[in-house]
Amino acid sequence: MEPLNLPPFAYKVKDMDGKPYIYDHIRKKFVVLTPEEWVRQHFIHLLINHYGYPKSLFAVETGLRYNKLSKRTDILILSTEGTPYLLVECKAPHVPVSAATFAQIGRYNFTLRPTYLAVTNGMAHYCFSVQDEQIIYHDDFPRFGR
Repeated sequence: MEPLNLPPFAYKVKDMDGKPYIYDHIRKKFVVLTPEEWVRQHFIHLLINHYGYPKSLFAVETGLRYNKLSKRTDILILSTEGTPYLLVECKAPHVPVSAATFAQIGRYNFTLRPTYLAVTNGMAHYCFSVQDEQIIYHDDFPRFGR
């Protein structure tokens, strides 16, 4: 896998049935190592190791319903009260973060209404919030407990 614009971490990779798998500390299992999963695992470790989020507040690849469609969120961090706090949409490094990426997470926002939203492809990262139907971009990701 290619280097990302995210801090490295000690990951575990193994080969199963001719495919690479990476250990997901949130789901507590090995998952297929795709380029998007590579980004997701790096971002999870960034949020835990650099921003102080406890693993117990993470939900990874969980489902939601939007206009009768079933969708999956990449990373959802809940507040200590159990409400959606930070929703992250991950793309593979070769997939540009585009208007379509923002539209996708915007659709999820209608259902979940998290405090913060983020998109990343491992190379470019954006964090924003929606307040009074205005998009506010943030220079950094929120730290846990603030």
